[in-house]
Amino acid sequence: MQQGLVVAAFGRHYLVELPGGDLIECVPRGKKSEAACGDWVEVQRSSDNQGVIEGIRPRSALLYRSDAYRQKIIAANVTQLVFVVATEPAFSDELLARCLVAAHDQRLAVLIVLNKCDLPAEAAQQQLAVYSALGYRILELSARTDAQPLRALLQGHTSVLVGQSGMGKSTILNGLVPDANAATREISTVLDSGKHTTTHARLYHLDEESHLIDCPGLQMFGLHHLGLGGIEAGFIEFAPYLGQCRFHNCSHTHEPGCALLQAVAEQRIDARRMKLFQEISTAERGNRAR
Repeated sequence: MQQGLVVAAFGRHYLVELPGGDLIECVPRGKKSEAACGDWVEVQRSSDNQGVIEGIRPRSALLYRSDAYRQKIIAANVTQLVFVVATEPAFSDELLARCLVAAHDQRLAVLIVLNKCDLPAEAAQQQLAVYSALGYRILELSARTDAQPLRALLQGHTSVLVGQSGMGKSTILNGLVPDANAATREISTVLDSGKHTTTHARLYHLDEESHLIDCPGLQMFGLHHLGLGGIEAGFIEFAPYLGQCRFHNCSHTHEPGCALLQAVAEQRIDARRMKLFQEISTAERGNRAR
């Protein structure tokens, strides 16, 4: 039995890196496929280049999304979420807010990267101003020119790179990991000519202490696994007002004596963020009612 690191996931097929750097294709024992990129797993080798995952080591964090029907694991044992937006195309405020809630739930550091800043950036900067005011770190970047300013903020972290398609995540990855394409080719070789084409995430080593997990572009991020309290907590500006509403089961949408609505009226909470919370919590309540 050996301990290895899952560096890529393809359905029920996983690429596991063993001590010394060997890569082997592994499948889970049994029908369930619960490992994720970033997991430390116990592997029983079945041949020189294949093995069976016998167990998953305890996780420090698990980033995943969910709806009323299933959960989708994104990455395990990460310490930082890096959400990539761009000056164009326009990015989704709701997707960003949902990812920040999920990151807060798993106690992850958060970095927002505004990419494509070689293009006019004023509209995107204004959209992100509320997040900057809340204390979220924002890095402006033109990855096509130079992605290296991001490297220092990844140091010492296992970071997961998320965002919508078209935001330039691949350009960022290639700027930070020049041999990323070569690593992809190696993965295809190990997995027999790339027959497993859908990957959930891939892990790249930046140095011995810093690692980057790249994920496919997201369009949705369900929070079915979090109750109203978990979503409230993820809107960090709500903290001073939670528990102060007249009704203990306040939904913060219409009730008299709602401390959050009062804070919005007094401009102590941003109205756009409040609307995002209401939309997300209402949608998730609807999913739970199914």
